[in-house]
Amino acid sequence: MNDSPSRPTRRESMKTAGVVAASAAAALNAPLVHAAGSDEIKVALIGCGGRGTGAALNALETKSGPIKLVAMADVFQDRLEGSLKSIQSAKPAQVEVPEGRRFISFDGYKQAMDQLKPGDVVICATPPAFRWVHFKYAIDKGLHMFMEKPLTVDGPTTKKMFALGEEAKKKNLKVAVGLMCRHCEAREELHKRIKDGQIGDIILMRAYRQAGPTASAFSGPKPENLSELAYQIRRFHSFLWASGGAVSDFLIHNIDECCWMKDAWPVKAQASGGRHYRGNNIDQNFDSYSIEYTFADGSKFLMEGRTMNGAHNEFASYAHGSKGSAIISTSGHTPARCRIFKGQNMVKTEQTWAFGQERNPYQLEWDHLIDAIRNGKPHNEVERGAKASLVTSMGRMAAHTGRVVTYDEMLNCDHEFAPTVDKLVIDGPAPIKADKNGRYPVPQPGIVTKREYEANEA
Repeated sequence: MNDSPSRPTRRESMKTAGVVAASAAAALNAPLVHAAGSDEIKVALIGCGGRGTGAALNALETKSGPIKLVAMADVFQDRLEGSLKSIQSAKPAQVEVPEGRRFISFDGYKQAMDQLKPGDVVICATPPAFRWVHFKYAIDKGLHMFMEKPLTVDGPTTKKMFALGEEAKKKNLKVAVGLMCRHCEAREELHKRIKDGQIGDIILMRAYRQAGPTASAFSGPKPENLSELAYQIRRFHSFLWASGGAVSDFLIHNIDECCWMKDAWPVKAQASGGRHYRGNNIDQNFDSYSIEYTFADGSKFLMEGRTMNGAHNEFASYAHGSKGSAIISTSGHTPARCRIFKGQNMVKTEQTWAFGQERNPYQLEWDHLIDAIRNGKPHNEVERGAKASLVTSMGRMAAHTGRVVTYDEMLNCDHEFAPTVDKLVIDGPAPIKADKNGRYPVPQPGIVTKREYEANEA
């Protein structure tokens, strides 16, 4: 019995009567959309950690038509099985992933996507280093795609992502990026009000992600039962090649939402940071990051990241204008609780506007993607997702080298953290190695200043 889903019926209806289907390449150039509300969309999940599991559940929660999870892939058996159990428990009628469609290998992403037909959807929630590899295969297969953030961790992969995004557009593929704050209705209304001049010209923005240590970004010595590469992938937030580290993975939402409110990307960054209470942790992250971004008009955006117990906690973004101020987000990503104030003191007595009841942006981003697929609407978030990733990397490089780093310099820097990522095998060598004491290279600002990567070579 063939487990592969059937071809979307809209593609069938577009064929002229009596004309035999052309080549597969020609078929891929046809509009890859599903007829509104009539066809079942099939989904494959690549990367079965917490984010992938959450994205799959959001996909199955969409209401515009039938949708089903039919294939899964990961390099770790326990993660795939745990994810499948969680999704099946929540959505049993929409999960059909028999053992023959559960793939545990580096090539599992290909096998999972091969279970789909053009017009179906793949979720890519693996470590960011693999993003462009999986995106390219999805485009070749004619699949719509949801990709977790960040999309890239360096200049060369950003250029690859820009090019792949354009290729996806040419094939009419819909692509979503997991920067869900852009789908938040409260932030959208705030953005409109800022553009209408309600706080005047933005002259300063501030954002904070300050909390206790993030478990996934703080890693102790490698266990004996894991290969070097398997360990680095399992703890990918701890390694710059795999994720861009704590800056790229955790600060990108605040950075992206502030750039959205400004309607601009910074032209340069300067930053500082350091390692403080490390214990036996051997990861590559700093405990604190302080980044100053500068926009073309000279206005500033300050981004503060800190992972320390016992210190002040804050998770919020703010905008200060020439006529007033605004809260972009507060107490995390959702609810945003956007507000506007007539002065610079963000207190209740100065408040002039506040958004009402908010819907979940994690769900809204999926509602918007599936609606675009079913109804043939434009939907490609690759360019802004890649730019947000690059700007975040620009701040990271500034902190890790102690230098001022420009947008153009970051984009055109020829160093790629993992140029052979598409050739890795689970029992093969990893992109970086630990020293004789089991520790990995860490950035040395002020000592190693020419290139960030020089601080990451073993």
